[in-house]
Amino acid sequence: MNEARSKHVSLPLFGLRGLLVFWMFVLSAIAYVDRVNISIAGQAIAKEFHLTNIQLGWVFSAFVLGYALFQAPAGRLADHIGPRLALAFGVLWWGVFSAAVTLVSAHLALLIPCLIAIRFLLGAGEAVVYPATNCVVSRWIPSSERGIANGIIFAGVGFGAAVTPPVITLVLLRYGWRASFWLSALAGIAAGLVWFLIARDSPAEHPWASAEEKAFIRADPSTHECGPGIQRLSWSNIVGNRNVQAITLSYFTYGYVTYIFFSWFFIYLSAVRGLSLRQSSYYTSLPFLAMGIGAPLGGWMSDRLTRRFGKRVGRCGLACVAMTLCGLFIALGTQVTSLVLATVVLAGGVGALYVSQSSFWSVSADLGKESAGSLSGVMNMGCQLGGAITASLTPAIANRFGWTTSFVVSAALCVAGGMLWLAVDPEGAPERTYGAADGEIRGLMEEVPPAWPPRR
Repeated sequence: MNEARSKHVSLPLFGLRGLLVFWMFVLSAIAYVDRVNISIAGQAIAKEFHLTNIQLGWVFSAFVLGYALFQAPAGRLADHIGPRLALAFGVLWWGVFSAAVTLVSAHLALLIPCLIAIRFLLGAGEAVVYPATNCVVSRWIPSSERGIANGIIFAGVGFGAAVTPPVITLVLLRYGWRASFWLSALAGIAAGLVWFLIARDSPAEHPWASAEEKAFIRADPSTHECGPGIQRLSWSNIVGNRNVQAITLSYFTYGYVTYIFFSWFFIYLSAVRGLSLRQSSYYTSLPFLAMGIGAPLGGWMSDRLTRRFGKRVGRCGLACVAMTLCGLFIALGTQVTSLVLATVVLAGGVGALYVSQSSFWSVSADLGKESAGSLSGVMNMGCQLGGAITASLTPAIANRFGWTTSFVVSAALCVAGGMLWLAVDPEGAPERTYGAADGEIRGLMEEVPPAWPPRR
């Protein structure tokens, strides 16, 4: 084993790369504060603007639709200009549009289209977050550490979503829902400025990176360049690969399940289970705390299993088992009459789901290599389209068949998504036929993102 590698193998994420992963955790948490805050403030907004649940669902879906459609272009942008600038610009963008919703008046003639447009643009700006972080991972993090790195990054999802209900509720009750959006916006802008100061696109560019750490990172052949001037996979190579198709479809089901909790769980506890606003804020935090625990736990397990049994077991097998368990827990949770027990069981299901999270992003980084941002953007588009559908479909199913049916549908989809991992070859990277790197980014700005399946 390389000497530099042997010094670090027992200390995952040692040094500067650990700092970058931690700050991506912070950005991940803030990103989810910005998207979950509207579900907490949803009832207050609906009351002030006289919105029905269906109309509120359109507003929820607008964010996810913008987020989904811009995943692939955002990933290519991060590959092209580098994740440092892409993330900094993205954080500024979503800070502006988080605050913009506070300027809307109930007397506005085109109230609902305006709310939808603001949330759509917020989603478009946030689209860069995870493709850009995956770009950082592919450049800074050796394959043996990618499970735990992605686990920590996505623990930010659970942490951000867990602290949002009590914090946003406290601010909302004392100062009104608009103050809660301003708080989210300012926190994001501050974190983005810190990121721009501490981050660089590659270890070679960073003045703080030690020679030892640079040597350790370079010793792993799975780390790749992620900046301008690098040839990248063509879109047809990415979306035509059967492994990319399988993980994208699986991530679609993942997103469908996750967004029920992000968009409707708070309202479900309040409207269906009869809890007060403050009680709902505490119970809503449980699934998100489970996410925060499940993500790093799954990443750690994935790396350990991968080192011992290979990626087929450590990445694919773990994801299959975790998603199947999630479906079973959610189905069981719908049958429990006790509020406390039902919330704990449902939280356990989401925690199991997040055990699989690092597998998606570790495998997409390995498959994408120098095009990790683009490939993971395509994959994450599938997840967010699932979220966009559930944001509107869940209340429609609940209104017609009841909330139990809404959760059972999500449980069945989750099990199906887990089974898709049996068809994934983590070593089956797309064929390396490259497009014109300089021209592709300009083309993306002029064209609609590629449809699914892609046009040939």
